[in-house]
Amino acid sequence: MDHWSAAALAAAVMAALLLGTSAVFLVLLRRERQRSRTIAGAVDSDWINLLRESPISLTIINSNGIVENISRQLLPLLGTSSDRVFGLHFRDIIHADSAGQAASIFARTLRGEKCVEDVKLLRADGEAIEAHVETSPYMREGAIAGIVVFTQDQSDQKRSMERIRYMAYYDDMTGLPNRRFFMNRLTERLHAAAQSENRVAVWYMDIDRFKLINASYGRDYGDMLLLQVAERLTRWFPDSSNIARVEGDEFVGMFADFEREDQAIRQIEGLMKQFETPFELGGVTVHVTVSVGLATCSSDYPDANALLKRADTALHRLKENGRNGCLLYDPAFEHTAINKLTLQHELMEAMSRRQFLLYYQPQYDLRSGRLVGFEALIRWRHPERGMVPPSHFIPAAEESGLIMALGDWVLLEACRQSRAWQRAGLPAYPISVNLSIRQFAQPNLVGRIAEILDETGLAAPYLKLEITESIAMDVERATAILESLSDLGVGISVDDFGTGYSSFSYLKRLPIDSLKIDRSFVRDIHQDPNDRAIVAAIIAMAHNLQIGVIAEGVETEEQVLFLQEHACDEMQGYYGSPPLPAEEAGAMLNRDHGLSISDLHNNNAAAL
Repeated sequence: MDHWSAAALAAAVMAALLLGTSAVFLVLLRRERQRSRTIAGAVDSDWINLLRESPISLTIINSNGIVENISRQLLPLLGTSSDRVFGLHFRDIIHADSAGQAASIFARTLRGEKCVEDVKLLRADGEAIEAHVETSPYMREGAIAGIVVFTQDQSDQKRSMERIRYMAYYDDMTGLPNRRFFMNRLTERLHAAAQSENRVAVWYMDIDRFKLINASYGRDYGDMLLLQVAERLTRWFPDSSNIARVEGDEFVGMFADFEREDQAIRQIEGLMKQFETPFELGGVTVHVTVSVGLATCSSDYPDANALLKRADTALHRLKENGRNGCLLYDPAFEHTAINKLTLQHELMEAMSRRQFLLYYQPQYDLRSGRLVGFEALIRWRHPERGMVPPSHFIPAAEESGLIMALGDWVLLEACRQSRAWQRAGLPAYPISVNLSIRQFAQPNLVGRIAEILDETGLAAPYLKLEITESIAMDVERATAILESLSDLGVGISVDDFGTGYSSFSYLKRLPIDSLKIDRSFVRDIHQDPNDRAIVAAIIAMAHNLQIGVIAEGVETEEQVLFLQEHACDEMQGYYGSPPLPAEEAGAMLNRDHGLSISDLHNNNAAAL
């Protein structure tokens, strides 16, 4: 074999070896790829089985948008079974409201993004389900083959959030907005009005004597009334977002569809007409009136709190002078309110600085002119304004709650002074002391009066308590308390008779010793036939019930003669004597001062 033949043979052998090696390599590569696919398939199978049984709500969606796998945890949420979900396009389980959003999430995730959003899923029954989803690319053999979706049901959470929001912005009893919601709405309305220069009105309403309804029938009836009031307000003003219950029996509202203040007032008159029809509360018919404060703004636009405060101020001013009406806010009310706060502060200082003192006004027998007692009347010796009468500060004391301490001091001081006169050897007469409604309502009233009598040493028959007619509105409670006081030996008198509670039936039930005819009836009895008739009727009625009668505010001889003619028992007023300081009252006792009333009567009879 020559050199070239040998070389050719070697080359052929080498080529054959290379081809054989390549073939073996290709076979081995194919086997390796097949083994990898088998392993991958096994891994996918394990992953899918794990996913199906997972307590986490996971879904695999391929790149074509087809649901390949879904965990059992998610199936109840969708209201279906896995057999019905497999093979569906993801659009088939997405609510129409979220269709565009879901398509965007799918596309972005296939590009490699991770998305976290809230969407609406579609249940098999067509119901929308709020869901929170988090998506990631699903990798297979190093490439994005689809997306993996983690899903969390937001329905319960959303319902909880909605409940929390409801509790934050709505009144649970009536379903009306509450103060927080109303103030937000009013702030928005005022801002819009300032831009357009429109008027805005706010009203503040409460139910007259609501506490009495609660006390008389129970809180359940009060709640029924509040519900029906809310219903009537909603019927009157269909946009209930402009009405709110702010607390207790207080409701507020706003409107802007008016040009003049008188138009706003007419709207409130329409509101009040809603209460002309009585309420039916569990078989009980209740007539209700309301008081409304109204505040408007046109050129000045205060903040929501300031405007609502104006309406509230108007309401309180109205209630100071009566109820069942509407009052438009006036800036002068603010000065009144400031003065009231100043007065209340000064009253507290007056208590601590002992600036209060008692005056004593004599009471006389109209038959004999003999002195029969005194009424203790509080005065305030103000360091700057001098002597301040009770009409100027008692209302402020009642409103602030100071009346309790003040009333207690009056009782204690009057009993102490009366006992001091007796110890000085002066004639003993009963001392009359006014009892406020708030004092009468305190649970330990009888016990406290017994303590004061014991502390001062005054015998109970020398103390007479004057109550107002309004106390008799709760006849059962009033009867129990007054009977206990009568058992102590304390006298009971009804003050300002004829000006308060309209029913006289309580006179038969309450243990009353006397009643005092209000000065408003006595003032004009010499010239007003109506007042003469009223006074005569009161005296006759009281005597028929074995109740004594005392007329207050007696200032003229003509009044005395009329009262004598109709057999009134006693009188009190400037005709006899003005209220006196303790020293002067004691001096009067020392003289045993009386009036020559019998001579007046005899002279008048002789003239006839």
